[in-house]
Parts: sequence; C-alpha cells; structure tokens
Amino acid sequence: MLDILFSIYGYGIFFYATSITLIYLSLAVMGYFNIWRHKTRYTVREERILVEYPEAAPGISIVAPAYNEEVIVIDSVKSLLSLNYPNYEIIIVNDGSTDNTLDLLISNFEMVEVPYAYINKVECRPMKRVFKSFNPLYDKVIVVDKVNGGTKADAMNAGVNVAKYDYFINTDVDCILAPDTLTKVILPVLDSDIPVIAVGATMRMANGCEVQEGKITRVRPPRQVIPTFQETEYLRSYLVAKMGWSAINSIPNVSGGFGLFEKQTVIDCGGFDTNSHAEDMDMTLRMIAYKREHKEPYRIVQTPFTCCWTEGPPNLNVLARQRTRWGRGLLQIFFVHRRFLFNKRYGRMGLVIMPYALFFELLAPIIETTGLFFLIFQLYTEQINFNTFWLMLLYVYLIGVSISTLTIVFDLSIKKQYKTFAEYLKLILFSSFEAFFYHPFVVFFSLRGYWQFLTKKKFKWGTMTRQGFQSNTESKAA
Repeated sequence: MLDILFSIYGYGIFFYATSITLIYLSLAVMGYFNIWRHKTRYTVREERILVEYPEAAPGISIVAPAYNEEVIVIDSVKSLLSLNYPNYEIIIVNDGSTDNTLDLLISNFEMVEVPYAYINKVECRPMKRVFKSFNPLYDKVIVVDKVNGGTKADAMNAGVNVAKYDYFINTDVDCILAPDTLTKVILPVLDSDIPVIAVGATMRMANGCEVQEGKITRVRPPRQVIPTFQETEYLRSYLVAKMGWSAINSIPNVSGGFGLFEKQTVIDCGGFDTNSHAEDMDMTLRMIAYKREHKEPYRIVQTPFTCCWTEGPPNLNVLARQRTRWGRGLLQIFFVHRRFLFNKRYGRMGLVIMPYALFFELLAPIIETTGLFFLIFQLYTEQINFNTFWLMLLYVYLIGVSISTLTIVFDLSIKKQYKTFAEYLKLILFSSFEAFFYHPFVVFFSLRGYWQFLTKKKFKWGTMTRQGFQSNTESKAA
C-alpha cells in the first residue's frame, strides 16, 4: 500500500513539474511577442508628442508613502522632480514618521503649511497638515502629514484622497523612476479602445547603481549577494511571467512598488485594504471583480520597459521580513477572496489567475518541502534509481537556468542597461546558483508566513533598513 502511495505521489510531482514548465515556456513565448509589440508600438516619437503637446498628456499624481525614510527621501523626491512629463504632481505621505523625514522635506523643498479642502473619498487615519512649496522648482510637490496608520495601504489611501488627477502612481520612496516613466505607462492607456484600469512596468534593483541628485547615472548589478539574486528574480517575474499574462489580460497583480492606477476605480472599490498584507494583489483582484460585477470592460497592462529601480533587501534578515510578509499576504488572499476561485462569473480571474496562484504559487513551497522529505525517505530506504534521478534533477535545473538566461536576453533586447558583458555574465552566474543558495530561503520564509497567518501571530510591519543610494563621487572613491 505504501509503495502505491509513493508511486502516485511520484507521478503527481512529475506532472506538477511538467505543468509548471509548460506554463512558463508558454508565458515566455507570449511574453516575447508582447515585448516585441510594445517596442514597435510605443516609440520615442509617441513619447515626444506628449511632451511637445502637454494638452494631450493626462495628468498623473505620484503617491509615495514615507515612514522614517530620512536616509533616502530627498534623493527620491529629486528623482520624481526630474521626470520628463508635462502634467503631474508628487504627493509624499508622511505616515507619522518619528525621525527627520518631515523636517528634511520642509527644509530641502521650502515647504510651508497650507489650508487644504481634504475630502475622505476612501478611509484612512486622520490627516494633520498639508505642505506645499511656492518655489517654482518644487511646486509639483505636496507633503501630507498624517497619523500613522501602520500599513502602506492606509498611507496610499490618504494620497488617493489628495490626488487631483484621474490616474495615480503607487510607488515607494526607496524607488527611483526613469525620466520617461510617465510617458511609458500612460501610452498604453491612451492607445487602448478598452478602458485600462492599471499599468505595471519592470522594476529592478537600485543597489549598486550610481545616483546623482536623484538620477541614475550608471546602472550596475548589485554588489551584495541577496539583491543580485533578486535582480534576476525580478526580471523573470516581469519580463516572462507578467508580460505573458498581460498578453491574455490575466495579470495577477500590479506591483506595490510601482504601478499606474485609474483613481475612480480604486475609489469605487473602497481604496486599498488596510488589513491586507498583500495590498497590491488585493487591490488588483478587487478592481477586476468590480469591473466583472458591473459588466464593464477593462484591461490591465504590463509594459516591459524598466521604469523603476528599488532598494532591495541588503541582507538575509531584511529578506526574511519581506518574504514572510509576502507569504502571509498570499495565504490571506485566498481566505479573503476565496469566492473568486473557480468562479466563472469573474472570468479569467476566477478560472485562470486564482487557480494558477493557488497551485503554482501558494502550494509550491509546500510541495517543494514535502518533496524534499520524500526524497530523503527514498534515499534512506534505497528506493531511488540514481540513473533516472540525476537525469530528472538535471532536467529541472536546466529548465530553471534556461528561463533565467532567456529573461536576461529579453532584457537586452529591450535596452542594454549594463555597459559591460561581465555585468550580464554576473547575473547569469548567480541565476545558475539560485536554486541552491537563494530559493531555499524564499521557500522557508514563505512557509513561515503561512504559519504566522494560520496561528494568528501578531504581525508587525518590519522596517526596511535603508542604506541610501550611491553617488558618483562615492563610487569613484571606492
């Protein structure tokens, strides 16, 4: 009987691995053609039209929550002020910071407190003050000082309440945006006959990049081990997975680090959920559900262009906090939104997005862990055919490395970000060791997040340890 169960389990693992391989290969093919479509359709010519004819450029509000971000907030705002777009505003939400974040904003950008007709379109903790600058260099900047809400979602809701434009960017103050970011993400909105409710873009690690006055002057791969692994992981997620899902309008989430949203749809959905540990996926799913329930057409688009650089976890401790929260958030999604799963009323979300997230994201760490124990048991009981075992292991390993290498090729085809071949070779080298030195930690932290959610362990939003961006001067001195 035990032999039969093991045999069934072995075949199950085989079909599971084959399924996820076929899915990723399909996403890679769809992603490639989607990348090619974006490159040929949205060129510099279209971007120049928006800059030269500002009346054709929709207004965009950039909302960036800040909690104890004194190390990085000034560079971040300078980066946002340098964007090449004619019609936008910057809303920094100081979410009850206890350091010098607010004072630095006031002094560096000549901010003064102003009266503001604040309307609660979505719920959040009370606002205390609003600051603006009368210096023309900084008049795009608005600082909202509010009571700490404990989550980014609460601060985002405050920003949505202040935003005056129909579209807003959800980003973080540890992010630096490319100068042409706003044109890159608004063009798919203007080009679509179907209303676009959200647009995502490629994000990558800022760790290692040279930054001067809030602008990236030299793109480099991260010097630290953890961010380097994350660089390839991020590129694979955006250029293969999300570009592939975008081709069939089935993007599971628009990243909380960077994304364009239609403000009215967000308001109609009640804003960001302050109780969610995965507010980006939660918001995306609720927007889709709202459109499906009201029988309104919609599109969610992913653009392949690198628009955002973010400071990734510099060490294992910070990575643990990040991935544990992601694990909690993913499991919470299926508790809160279980009615979407396999529900044809919600179209692709119910029949494609949610089943994929369940079987190949939520269950993946559990299946990998049980598979490891199963392998140890078979080794102990000498039930393994090593000729087949090594072939299967090599097959799975090479598939993973091939997808990562293909991702780097995709990135090169869009734009050569790094200057030297050696820097790309570094990413390929790290991707070949990812399965052994990085992925096991991600699996463990995800399982820890599941356990914390199931045991209702009190959760605190860990503070991201900021190191700040590297200036050109510092880089040359190093």
